[in-house]
Amino acid sequence: MADSTKQTVDIEQSLMEWLTGAERVVVAGIGNPFRRDDFVGVKIVRNLQNKVSNHVFLIEAETIPESFMQQITDFKPTHILLVDAAIINKEAGTAQIAETKQLMRTSSISTHTLPLRIFCDYLTRTTGAEIALLVIQPKDTSFGEGLTPKLKQAASNLAATLHKLLP
Repeated sequence: MADSTKQTVDIEQSLMEWLTGAERVVVAGIGNPFRRDDFVGVKIVRNLQNKVSNHVFLIEAETIPESFMQQITDFKPTHILLVDAAIINKEAGTAQIAETKQLMRTSSISTHTLPLRIFCDYLTRTTGAEIALLVIQPKDTSFGEGLTPKLKQAASNLAATLHKLLP
């Protein structure tokens, strides 16, 4: 099996397991639109627009996910998926699920670590939802707009996988 095919199967399996029992899901795309591949989380959410049920609340959080805490709480989610670029020391475009426990133990999983720690802690206490991060290894986070071709393809593939698995 080719590496990219195995990777797709692995992330699909991880997402399917994590979404078990999901009734109301928030998917929040995080990233800076002026830092190339850092924007991948928002691109995935944009790719899902008008394709999901009313049991899914899509948020283009960009660099300020904390601004959406009240809307998330009001939605009463069972699951919250934060989608973000992160240095995971894998090939560009590789995605993996990182549960919030991992976020609390590491300081290098995301460029937004401190705010995400506080954000996740607050949402865990106020919603009781399962919270995880879908992190994607960027190729280029330099100043500029537009995803690299590798990340654009990864965003498309991950959106298709989420579309298939979301309630």
